[in-house]
Amino acid sequence: MQDWLKVAMPKGRIYKQAASLMREAGYSILEDEDESRKLLIELPEARMQFIMAKPVDVPTYVEYGVADIGIVGKDVLMEENRDVYELLDLGIARCRMSVIALPDWEPGTYPRVATKYPNVASQYFRERGQQVEVIKLNGSIELAPMIGLADRIVDMVETGTTLRENGLIEQEVIFNITSRLIANRVSYRLKNDAIQKLCDRLQSQIQLTRS
Repeated sequence: MQDWLKVAMPKGRIYKQAASLMREAGYSILEDEDESRKLLIELPEARMQFIMAKPVDVPTYVEYGVADIGIVGKDVLMEENRDVYELLDLGIARCRMSVIALPDWEPGTYPRVATKYPNVASQYFRERGQQVEVIKLNGSIELAPMIGLADRIVDMVETGTTLRENGLIEQEVIFNITSRLIANRVSYRLKNDAIQKLCDRLQSQIQLTRS
């Protein structure tokens, strides 16, 4: 198994779209495997092992070499800033990172911004010369402006339904997000043939989908 490709695969929303893309590219990965309790899944015919991980942990597994490659959202890559190769934009799990507030928001002298992405938020406001206090939260970010914890939030937006239901509006889009295929730097050299073969098959399928 030492020469197999080890793939860090995120559970949840990205998994289902990534698994669908890989099946279309000829890999027999199951659609609902992320709903099981298995943490390691083997595909002997493809000489691949999948490491089922939380999305935020995927770049860490890849950087430290316990996974040769991984699939991860651009939001996590931007926040974690890990030393990995970004090989391919898979074009899946599309959403955007945005600044969000209540409709009656007005600029303050030192506003607070709540987010799951403190590095992304800090860099964004710093580049614009705006001083803010960034508060890291792990869930229900939309609550922060509603209960007075923060003036604005920085978070991912997919459809905007949750924002509308809670009376929030998007003020600015920071960047658009898709999922990416990333690689460990050493693995990319030692297992280049296998990694490139996977990239080529996925790229061909992506081009077919777009055409």
